[in-house]
Amino acid sequence: MATDTPQYTVPGLTTAEGQKVAGILQERLNALNDLQLTLKHVHWNVVGPHFIAVHEMIDPHVDEVRAMVDETAERIATLGVAPKGTPSAIVNGRTWDDYSIGRGTTNEHLGALDEVYQGLIGDHRKAQEAVSEIDPMTEDLIIAQARQLELFHWFVRAHLENAGGQLSTAAAEGETEAAVAASEAAD
Repeated sequence: MATDTPQYTVPGLTTAEGQKVAGILQERLNALNDLQLTLKHVHWNVVGPHFIAVHEMIDPHVDEVRAMVDETAERIATLGVAPKGTPSAIVNGRTWDDYSIGRGTTNEHLGALDEVYQGLIGDHRKAQEAVSEIDPMTEDLIIAQARQLELFHWFVRAHLENAGGQLSTAAAEGETEAAVAASEAAD
């Protein structure tokens, strides 16, 4: 009979340390699974004059995030813990609200994504710090993912920035306010 208690982990870690790191990674797995679904949702629902640029910009990043999902789940399994990739794992494990923008302009979606990435990257950095003294292999994985997420966040923000370097979403609090601010700046 299967058990949720790990019977082994990687050499150099105790089973308890492996389980702790796997728990941190499970939170990242939930967030990355949510992100790849959210990005696909944006890809399908973005409209407006810059539709094709944003529509085509998002798809390669969906593929990158899907690779991060797989890498994260495989690291959890390597640590001796069963990764949970089910819809209920995402919903039950998340600490953020569901993405709220349906069909919307490129600026609305990019403004909302700016907020999504701020939260996600901030949580990745907290996870990196939490594993830094325990498991350098997992820390390396999280750092590499954060680097890619920050790069794409820059792509998003480049659409929201004016020539003076100000972000249209700078004063927004939350995804809905950011979507409105980005949309108003485009008008």
